[in-house]
Amino acid sequence: MKLYFSVVLSMLLLACGCTPMNAPSGEVSDLLDRVEKLNIGRNGFILGKALTESQKEAALHHPVDIENPLLFKFRQNDLYIVAEKQTHRPVILYKQHDAADREKLRKIVGELFLEFGEPTVFTHDKVIYWAYGQEKKISEPEYQKSKDEKKNIQILATVKLTSDLKITEKNGKVNDTAKGSVYYIISSPPVLKAIASKGSDTGNK
Repeated sequence: MKLYFSVVLSMLLLACGCTPMNAPSGEVSDLLDRVEKLNIGRNGFILGKALTESQKEAALHHPVDIENPLLFKFRQNDLYIVAEKQTHRPVILYKQHDAADREKLRKIVGELFLEFGEPTVFTHDKVIYWAYGQEKKISEPEYQKSKDEKKNIQILATVKLTSDLKITEKNGKVNDTAKGSVYYIISSPPVLKAIASKGSDTGNK
């Protein structure tokens, strides 16, 4: 399944009913500076942190088409990176497994838990969601309290895993032969919103 920029953006802005921080299009660099301080990423790529020279080499050797003219996309092994053209700063990191079995799913979930700790949301047995505020990850109790009090949560960055397979099964009933799509995305909704706004402004000139 191909994940185009506009689709990813829509998914992330709607995820969990959370509210991204307001981000006028002129504040992309400032937002990326704040995202970089969270130090979240995978395989040596950090969201918001400019690519190293070796990472730029990988971008040159393994490019992937993307429709947004402000961005470029490439892969390193099975990790896909979408970065801003002007600054070479990653704005999306994702992995996509179209035919993962349960063993693969367990491995992916285990790696993410080791990397990011306890999630903010674990819902419907098929979604795990880590949400980050201005300085740190938002805990599950903080998230639940805001939901109970009907307050919006200001989100700076997210890690979201979605699986066709149930991550946990009730009553020990597990179909170990089942396969399905499993993917996770690391991104910043306000950064993507700001870039989308810049793209819209460019298109109107």
